[in-house]
Amino acid sequence: MYFELTKEQKMIRDEVRNFARKEIAPRAEEMERTGEYPYDLMEKMADLGLMGIPFPEAYGGMDGDWVSTHLVIEEISRADITLGAMLDVTTSIAAQELFVFGTEEQKQKWLIPLVEGVKIGAFGLTEPDSGSDAGSLSTTAERIGGNWVLNGTKQFITNIGLDNASLVLVAANTRLDSGKEVIATFIVPKEAPGFKLGERYRKNAWHASATHEVILSNCTIPADNLLGNPERGFSQHLSVLETGRISIAAVAVGLAQACLDESLRHARGRKQFGRPIFDFQSIQFKLADMAVSIELARNQYLKAAWMKDKGIPHAFEATAAKLYATEMLEKVASDAVQIHGGYGYMEEYPVSRYYQGAKLLQIVEGTSEILRMIIGRMLAKGSL
Repeated sequence: MYFELTKEQKMIRDEVRNFARKEIAPRAEEMERTGEYPYDLMEKMADLGLMGIPFPEAYGGMDGDWVSTHLVIEEISRADITLGAMLDVTTSIAAQELFVFGTEEQKQKWLIPLVEGVKIGAFGLTEPDSGSDAGSLSTTAERIGGNWVLNGTKQFITNIGLDNASLVLVAANTRLDSGKEVIATFIVPKEAPGFKLGERYRKNAWHASATHEVILSNCTIPADNLLGNPERGFSQHLSVLETGRISIAAVAVGLAQACLDESLRHARGRKQFGRPIFDFQSIQFKLADMAVSIELARNQYLKAAWMKDKGIPHAFEATAAKLYATEMLEKVASDAVQIHGGYGYMEEYPVSRYYQGAKLLQIVEGTSEILRMIIGRMLAKGSL
């Protein structure tokens, strides 16, 4: 196997790392404290083409690959996880689903603005009574004349509260002309009649990430806003969530790397008993374990992204990447706080923010428990 990144992949990674260090990292604490959305940073990311790396130039993209995309997500998340998560939802999920399953007309109208970063996308699957049990949806879609009419509530929807968010891809129950009941996917623009943005959730962390409830009350959209095959709407969602899991793994690795960066800086500068705490074996062992765990998680998400680029089935690799990286992150973030001692619990130290933000990654895009169930089913089928 050949593990070296291409010249182009290294160039993209290094350019984004420099951008993230100079533009994003200095503002990350303020964004988390105030909860203000960094629209100007999103515009700069769009100018760099970061939302459209894996898509063809014909749709405003860079004709790049998913390895590059996930290297970018890692570097952005190393500076601020909320912007890394924005890329995950917009590029890996919403834009990808439009690109793979959309008609040419839908791509021209809805995909290009997402790829160019002019607009941001969202993904509507979770409901108040449907989280891990993603198939038990209560949202409905009824075909009435030349329109679809949607009713239901979606919750924990990332990005949709942003001023530059244009649409949410909604999974809903519907009945085909044959009478068959299916879960289909619909392109629902924010300006659609009957679309209501619920209140912004008050979260423990991720304050600069827009998370809202979406209420659909006789929400009316054109018949052409049906996305893909109505009989495969749920499987469409699950297929892009597979990529989303690779992306969340990359987010986790970026945040874990930030934890290690800060821990190294503190360990070299903090003195106890007349010498830097880095010199103590107990601290070095923690740092060594952090570095090893981060590298293993990075290799796993890159393997999954590489397999996606090659068209190789990668359900296990994506699931394993997300499971391992997010659980690794919780341990790394905890150790980072421990290395800082009392300082690690103070808000002015970045590791305090990192520790607060780490837990959510074990929940989004499939909880750790669900991922273990998925892997268990693969084992039961003898597919591993």
